[in-house]
Amino acid sequence: MENVLKQFFSRKFGFIEFDAEAANDTLYEAYNSFIKVLFLEAGAEVMVDFKEYKLEQDALFFIKDGQWYKCAGNGTLLYYNRDFYCIQIHDKEVACDGLLYNNVYDIPVVFLNEETSRQTRHILEEIKNETSSEESNTEEMIRIFLKQLIIRSTRMWKKAHDLADNSASQEVEFIRRFSQLVESHYIQHHNVAEYASMLNITPKALSKKISRHSNKSPNDIIKDRIILEAKRLLIHTDLTVKEIGYKLGYEDPAYFVRLFTNQTDTSPLLFRKKYAEGEKVQ
Repeated sequence: MENVLKQFFSRKFGFIEFDAEAANDTLYEAYNSFIKVLFLEAGAEVMVDFKEYKLEQDALFFIKDGQWYKCAGNGTLLYYNRDFYCIQIHDKEVACDGLLYNNVYDIPVVFLNEETSRQTRHILEEIKNETSSEESNTEEMIRIFLKQLIIRSTRMWKKAHDLADNSASQEVEFIRRFSQLVESHYIQHHNVAEYASMLNITPKALSKKISRHSNKSPNDIIKDRIILEAKRLLIHTDLTVKEIGYKLGYEDPAYFVRLFTNQTDTSPLLFRKKYAEGEKVQ
């Protein structure tokens, strides 16, 4: 496994090439605090936030800091901190916030065909060369290639979701905005009316807009995000179920347990127990 970390004062960027033997939990644990782009070759297996993929083609996964994942196969991991490149601050440059990162609709994955895989591998090779270079302006060159990778991937994601043409730009922005709001406020705000108010539309209009691009209702999307965070906390912390409920904005522990059980068909404690015993959980 080849691992190169470049540090420019507080700005950090790393590049790892790994094979199936080296793809283990350390890829998650050591880089959990970083924003990541994960390139995996066909044949790899990956789990991101309890959703499994067995790849029949090369793919890119976009993983935010603190997001849980593990993989087995050959690939490349790019990791960087917010000081190096903050997608929220630079959203006008790449327009990926709410699509590739902070996407509450689904796991942000871009499947690559032969041509797009070739293009992606070329960008990764350029980044690799820059990480081993001592030339001036290396930091900016790496950032340029990273932005190029994100922009290309955002275009591919939109195309795969039938949002590529200019006529759909308003729809894309609405989808992104709702996704950003849920990601930012799911702990404080649990109901659809609150998000509709933030978007200056009625709950009915919000549901209608979301239904064009998702088979889930806004309420389902909000609840799914809450439950996802509950699962992360159950597995990766020692917090009690009551403490997790409080952390997610529920003062009534019994209500939180009912919500989790209704959404997952298992209680929080049983979910934690199954994972600890090595059972698959979703």
